[in-house]
Amino acid sequence: MNRCSLPHFLLAAALSCLGTAALLSPLPAQAQTQNEAAVGGRNFPDGTLRGRLRMLDFPQADLDGRLEVLAPGTRIRNAQNMVVTGSTLLGQDLAVNYLRDPAGQVQQIWILSPDEAATDRATASGKPLLNIWPFVTRADNEGS
Repeated sequence: MNRCSLPHFLLAAALSCLGTAALLSPLPAQAQTQNEAAVGGRNFPDGTLRGRLRMLDFPQADLDGRLEVLAPGTRIRNAQNMVVTGSTLLGQDLAVNYLRDPAGQVQQIWILSPDEAATDRATASGKPLLNIWPFVTRADNEGS
């Protein structure tokens, strides 16, 4: 008895071809901002924010005066773009660029060189977390 019928074989072959094509197709390039690169610094992804970081008991950090718990697997890079551990930064007040993950936790941190820190970049100061103001409804805004 033949257990592999022709339709199942053709379906499996088509799926394997699609999987191979997906693996071989080039990935789209991520857009990079050029603020720091213009002064000889690094390129940072879109959505990167500027802030002041003071590491507390890792994974807790004071970021722009707010207590943050860093995401699991947070990567911290120093001014030479080398990965460092959070425990080596305890108590230091650092100028950083950071990126949040979709859940709102800090996912990547780049410690800035003096040249990179002198360039302009958006900050999260005065902005709500995840760009929403909780507990404010449209009716509250219309009254003012």
